[in-house]
Amino acid sequence: MISALLALVGALIYGAADFLGGLAAKRLRSIVVTAVTAVSGLLALAIVQPFIGGTWTLEDLAWGVLAGGFGALAIVLLYACLAIGPMSILSPLTAVVSAIAPMLWGLLVDGETLSPVAYAGLAVAVVAVVLVGFIPGEKVVRPRIGGLLMAVGAGVAIGGFLIVIDQTSSTSGLVPLILSRSTTFVVAGIAVGVLVLAAVRRGRGAASVLTPGVGIGVTPTGHADLEHADATHPTPVPSVAQAWLLAATCGIVDAAANALTLLALRGGDLSIVSALTALYPAGTILLAAVVLRERVAGVQWAGLALALVAGGMLALG
Repeated sequence: MISALLALVGALIYGAADFLGGLAAKRLRSIVVTAVTAVSGLLALAIVQPFIGGTWTLEDLAWGVLAGGFGALAIVLLYACLAIGPMSILSPLTAVVSAIAPMLWGLLVDGETLSPVAYAGLAVAVVAVVLVGFIPGEKVVRPRIGGLLMAVGAGVAIGGFLIVIDQTSSTSGLVPLILSRSTTFVVAGIAVGVLVLAAVRRGRGAASVLTPGVGIGVTPTGHADLEHADATHPTPVPSVAQAWLLAATCGIVDAAANALTLLALRGGDLSIVSALTALYPAGTILLAAVVLRERVAGVQWAGLALALVAGGMLALG
């Protein structure tokens, strides 16, 4: 029960990180936001790690680097598929795959056994993921094959992050997360460096890379601010200073969500934790409603209600 609660709280905090990252991406380029969140999250984890302790084994270090690779891959695929659209289809698809991939791994590979109530809870959670990931108001068009494949790939990569982190030893503390965040920072840093060189060669200043491209904020673990990805959405645009602060805060909040998810995995089943973690858009929706006074669609309210039901069923199971 504690594990399910940690996973659900972690999902809501993930959603809060996506909300902050999405606002920052209204002023800063998304890859820059990703790099900043990676740095601030890394510093937060490094500060907390000595108080928690952990054994620095080569195996756990390798798992951490691999997890960071999955996170970086998810970021790339999310940028690509959401740019193609339609987000109303690709967003829920990514979230569902990110839940199902580790769910199947836990049940089929790790041999996890659940009660009938828990199995029913998994089904309810998948439905909730689709509903909370719904983007109201967007015109629904038939998605391209390339967009579908990249959305599935992004979901698998996000799920891969959970699968890999679940392989780490219980004595490793936050070490795997530190290595994962370091890997993401290196990838994002290289990407920003390439953009700077390209801008300089074209005769533009290095600062030009800060200008937003696609208005999508992506966190270090590969989640996207799908609720505010539409450039026409009337989301307030922060100042440059506020954007940097939002990006830094996003990284710290995201790191906290990572830590809660890691604790949930070490105390519970991967299949249950992954299903609840995939409900992260719920946190974004709630913050948007409270902070920005945005209207929550009826379908999303239904998804939020089902998320609570699924959480209760999985906790009892």
